Amino acid sequence: MLLQASNITKLFGVTPILEGINLQVLERERVGLVGVNGAGKSTLLKILAGEMSYDGGQIFKSKETTIGYLAQNSGLASDKSIWDEMLLVFAPLLEAEAELRRMEEQIADPSANHAEKNYQELLEKYAHKSDWFKDHGGYEMETRIRSVLHGMGFGDFAPETPIATLSGGQKTRLALARILLQAPDLLMLDEPTNHLDIETLTWLEDYLRSYSGALLVVSHDRYFLDRLVTSIVEIERHQSRRYTGNYSRYVELKAAEYESAMKQYEKQQDEIARMEEFIQRNIVRASTTKRAQSRRKALEKMEVLDKPLGDLKKAHFSFEAEVMSGREVLQVDGLSYAFDGKPPLFRHVSFELRRGETAALIGPNGIGKSTLLKILTGEHKATGGKVNWGTKIRIGYYDQEQTHLNGDNTVLEELWSAYPHVEEARIRTILGNFLFSGEDVLKKVSSLSGGEKARVALAKLMLKKANVLILDEPTNHLDLFSKEVLESALLDFEGTLLFISHDRYFLNKMAERIIELHPEAAHHFLGNYDDYVEKKQELAELAAERAAASQVRGGPSSKLEAETAETKSGAASFEADKQAKREERNRQRRMEQLEAIIAKLEEEIASLETELTLPEVYQDYVAVQERQTAIDTRKIELGGAYEEWEQLAES
Repeated sequence: MLLQASNITKLFGVTPILEGINLQVLERERVGLVGVNGAGKSTLLKILAGEMSYDGGQIFKSKETTIGYLAQNSGLASDKSIWDEMLLVFAPLLEAEAELRRMEEQIADPSANHAEKNYQELLEKYAHKSDWFKDHGGYEMETRIRSVLHGMGFGDFAPETPIATLSGGQKTRLALARILLQAPDLLMLDEPTNHLDIETLTWLEDYLRSYSGALLVVSHDRYFLDRLVTSIVEIERHQSRRYTGNYSRYVELKAAEYESAMKQYEKQQDEIARMEEFIQRNIVRASTTKRAQSRRKALEKMEVLDKPLGDLKKAHFSFEAEVMSGREVLQVDGLSYAFDGKPPLFRHVSFELRRGETAALIGPNGIGKSTLLKILTGEHKATGGKVNWGTKIRIGYYDQEQTHLNGDNTVLEELWSAYPHVEEARIRTILGNFLFSGEDVLKKVSSLSGGEKARVALAKLMLKKANVLILDEPTNHLDLFSKEVLESALLDFEGTLLFISHDRYFLNKMAERIIELHPEAAHHFLGNYDDYVEKKQELAELAAERAAASQVRGGPSSKLEAETAETKSGAASFEADKQAKREERNRQRRMEQLEAIIAKLEEEIASLETELTLPEVYQDYVAVQERQTAIDTRKIELGGAYEEWEQLAES
């Protein structure tokens, strides 16, 4: 066990933020920490990292355990270059390398008068230090730095680039790169997927999946959680609860848990009602008074179950179009855009949208996706090409930067000034649907959190009653539950939808086709994000096969034998790579199956152990033996499943 937190309590003034939180992290474990915005997830990470005090409980950690903590949006502040800052991570290795160079000079110095004994000691010291340097990755320092910088999107940056010249998002990515290079035993990350495009996200997931240490991560990226974590800890109503499996499995278990608890509650309530009715009916009769009194005593001793608490209050809304658009909604032909005096961001971009279609626009950061949406809404003017909108079009635009919100307005004023014809009661009702109630509607927009501003912008968008929605990163700043509400509202929307998103879970759920933006064109793919990834992989494999076939056919005949051998080697390498990828997919699939088996067995064991506490069971020797045998059998199966999972994880 790397870390254990028991009964952690944190108060802000007299208001409890965390009450009795329990958490443990084992070696190589991947734990996702979830909960609504304001639940206390970031607070808990700060407490575990030693950056914030706590009011109760205990934290246990061995002295040897190293912890790396990256706060949300914590950019790297440094006056050094990118390369020099990354090298600082390896300061002990750099010192060892410098010492090795000094010893090499002493060994090779012909003028030095080495006594035999001293010379032998020097050689032994050099050999020992050299082995230490090698064992601790001294020869892989620069390779690791280049690999991580490339993966985090800094492959095209000059190593000497000053960090001070980077943007806020780039500094955040660089801070993440630095902590990955440190490779602590326990890596604690708070929203690490912010500011990452899909390519970088995919690289980060693959890197963390093979990471040798343990991971505790707060994230609103459900796709990221599904691919990465093996257990979920939810903070709800200041308490924590652990679920085995990834995010999707947690959603299933939580729903099943609530349904089971509600059935038990309703069953007991029915029993209580029957007992009370019997007591009322029989307490006054002489012949049945004793039975009625017995029932009353049994009722008084009964441990009454609390009604299960449903979901926390969450936003609920829908998008309705006031008028239906024409069948042909949008035609973009040969669109291009360039800033003054600079090369085009993109050109030759063409696509169409028809009524009722849902399309996602994707591409790397900086390619011009948001700019393209602003051209469509008329905020920017294209350098070339045409944009033709159809008939009866009413556009609703969601800007990820929230530039259309006035910070000086209150929340109520922000909506009312945009829709002055709507009565105040209606505005307040709508804001209540978006979780702004009572005095919340009098808050200044400038004082709101990112999630609150997002909800205000969505409320304005709902009132627009548009038949075409253009959304730029609509899930940014929303918690997991608000994202699901937004998805439900958009799935019920009968108009046309074009959106940008890095949220692959959202892309999978919403997109019917993908438009991939490139500097020279837009490529089109039918289906959702998983379909797009599969098609891209097929295209990459086809290109590799064609390249291999081309090598077989090409080359001068005088070198036929050598080239044939080289071709065979290349083809064999390609086939081996395909086989390795196939085996990796099979390994991941089996691990997911085992995680589901583990969760099911743990659930069954817990249920059987609960049954052992029931009077009708523990008073019956045969029933106890049956339950205990079933528990023992499942624990053996559980041990085998864990062992197989660990073997697959290590491989």
